[in-house]
Formats: sequence, structure tokens, C-alpha cells
Amino acid sequence: MTNLNYLENFFFTSSLNYIIKENLRKFKNISIIYNADKNSLNINEFLKIKQFCKKEKIKIYFPDNIKLAIKLGADGLFISSKNNKICQPYKKSFKVIGAVHNQREFYFKIYQKCEYLFLSPIFNNPKYSNNKILHTIRFNLISQNWNNKLIALGGVNGRNLKKIYLTKSSGIGFVSWIKETSIKKPVHFKNARAF
Repeated sequence: MTNLNYLENFFFTSSLNYIIKENLRKFKNISIIYNADKNSLNINEFLKIKQFCKKEKIKIYFPDNIKLAIKLGADGLFISSKNNKICQPYKKSFKVIGAVHNQREFYFKIYQKCEYLFLSPIFNNPKYSNNKILHTIRFNLISQNWNNKLIALGGVNGRNLKKIYLTKSSGIGFVSWIKETSIKKPVHFKNARAF
């Protein structure tokens, strides 16, 4: 069993296969964020993932549409950094989480009542150019006065996971880490944090 102790884990995906399902079972405190934009939204695929989540006691978040998230029985809503809509509170157990890249987006996500905030990109990944990568120092400088639960996102994998302890992050988000290869060896972390 992968033991990430204090970390909350969020996996972004639009589908599941056998390898992903097996890898997900090795994580504690894992949630799935259905990762689809308006053009690639597949309700049947979301319902399949939701069925797996219910069986495995994993929370699932729907992107950017609170009405559809409630209708489909999602555990919460993921608000992308580009989404400017204000969501009315639904119920206490329904969580709203959001993505940010800078201070301006941070303040707007607070206004949108996001409980968790994903700050990205912390590590190298193909989606962003090198000058947009934050690394741990810039990640900490941007988020030094943030009091919300902070999630490190972007390029997180087994090789750089221990660097998360150098941040004030309370969790990680990842997209490709567990999609391709099987996680054979559990990753164990001590409870020490830099912040």
C-alpha cells in the first residue's frame, strides 16, 4: 500500500484501464477528478468511473459544471483556472476545489469558495514551457500567505514526490504518473515536513 501519510492525492483522468485501477488501489486518501473539457465530455465514461469509485470508496469530482456534477452524483466540483462562474453552496459534503497559477487566480478561487487549491506546474511536464515551471522555491514564494489547503500539481511522479515535503502543500495532483506503468514498489514517507 502506498503510504503518503499527510498527503491528499488527486488523480486526473477521463478513463480507467486495468493498470490505472490496480495502481489506484495502492494509494490512501485518493480522489479522482474527471478530466474532460466540454468537447470530450463522456457521461457514460464518467458513470463507469463513478461506479469504480463507489466500490473502492474513492471520491470523484466533476469539472466546471455544478448542475451536472450534482445531477450525476459527484462528490464535488473541480473548477478550472479559466472558469469565472460563482457556484452557490450545495451541501456540506459536496466539496469545491480549483486550479490556480498565480495570486490573482488564487483570490478569485477563494471567492468561488474552493476548499482545495491546485497550484501548478510545480515540476517539468510537456504541457508547459520551462519558464512556467515553478519548482519548489517559486511554488513556496507564490503560496507563502495562502491559508487554504494547497495541492501541488504538474509533473508529480515517483522520482520527485519527496520534494513535495519542501513545500507547504498538503497534497498532490497528478495526471500521467500511474497511467502507463504499474507501481510495483510501495512508496513510504516519514511524517516530517518543511512547513
